[in-house]
Amino acid sequence: MAEIETAKRVEERSVESSASAVEWGAIFAGGLAAIGITAILFTLGPGLGLSTVSPWSLRNPAPTTFGTAAVIWMIVTQWLASAFGGYLTGRLRIKWVGIRTDEVLFRDTAHGLLAWALGTIIMAALVTLGSAATAGVVAAAADAAPSTASATAEAAEQARKAAIAFSFATSLSLVIGAFVAAAAGALGGFHRDEA
Repeated sequence: MAEIETAKRVEERSVESSASAVEWGAIFAGGLAAIGITAILFTLGPGLGLSTVSPWSLRNPAPTTFGTAAVIWMIVTQWLASAFGGYLTGRLRIKWVGIRTDEVLFRDTAHGLLAWALGTIIMAALVTLGSAATAGVVAAAADAAPSTASATAEAAEQARKAAIAFSFATSLSLVIGAFVAAAAGALGGFHRDEA
């Protein structure tokens, strides 16, 4: 009878390093660039919006139209800033040699996503600080003014509806912004490797 040989496993040497593939310098640069673009576009938006309104005209847009345009501008701002920050992160990351193409694509995408996350966390902290300061001023003004119960209940219902719409629009914008930043990171990495 013939003997059956069993296959022996041969160890392969890994080409990849055991060190972390995350490059925080590129991520911080992309996140800060996204915050800068956000600041620029947020200051441009009110200028564009106020240019459509005139105190001497009777044909000004309705407040709902004005609010819708503001929400659209905020969403576009978030997407553009995410794309710029993600792309910059992908371009600034060090080029890896000897790594599979799909792994490089994943790492570039992850770097774009991390830059988006960092920029979003910093912007959320800044907005929270600004909102807390504004809420304190509004609360002080509300204590000084006389109140009417029916007007307060109606205003509270309108504020609740506006908060719901804002919450949904913001959530959708953030999810799409994360995708845009990740795709832009991959595109930036592709352009880096192409050069």
